[in-house]
Amino acid sequence: MTTLVLFDFDGTLADTAPDLAAAANKQRTRRGLEPLPVEVLRPFSSAGARGLLRCALDMGTDHPEYEASRIQFLKDYEAAMNVDTKLFDGVPELLAQIKSAGMRWGIVTNKVTYLASPLVQALGLSEDCAALVCGDTTAHAKPHPLPLLHAAQIAGFGTDRCMYVGDDIRDIQAARAAGMPSIAAAYGYCGPDHPVETWQADHCAYSPQEMWPMIKQLAG
Repeated sequence: MTTLVLFDFDGTLADTAPDLAAAANKQRTRRGLEPLPVEVLRPFSSAGARGLLRCALDMGTDHPEYEASRIQFLKDYEAAMNVDTKLFDGVPELLAQIKSAGMRWGIVTNKVTYLASPLVQALGLSEDCAALVCGDTTAHAKPHPLPLLHAAQIAGFGTDRCMYVGDDIRDIQAARAAGMPSIAAAYGYCGPDHPVETWQADHCAYSPQEMWPMIKQLAG
């Protein structure tokens, strides 16, 4: 039996942080604030608008201006979301190894479809992607297991033949809830709150190049 390797997108397959940070910094410059370095904003990128507005403007979801700021952030990001975004080094080779081994791979992201789908296509991932499940595809987003379960169903796999790879603690929580083994992409954004070693993933990969032996082991 073959295996389905499901990946998160931002911070796992693609380094989207430069373009996400640029959109966050536009919210600062509109308020007369100096831009922040990309490396300051990078750890918040997997949390999307919520995380980046928290870092850039110290603005939580309960702030009265949050919703308007979120909408503006998304507009700015959509207008320039593929300027400096690229696949992480080693990702094309990893996906080729998965394909060569007769396995399939797919993407489960909390990024909404109108942002995720064009990027997946622009980065050349559409042809071999067995399933693309976005943040608005199902009734719940990660860490709920439903997006992972839906991806497995689309691709025609039982959960016992799936695994999930992600760079956020919610990814590992979703995998556990879906009954799938997991690999933490420790080279990704990972967030500022929980060290990756505490996530209880089955493996931690500190580069995409480290991941293939882990995938083979989990695939049995």
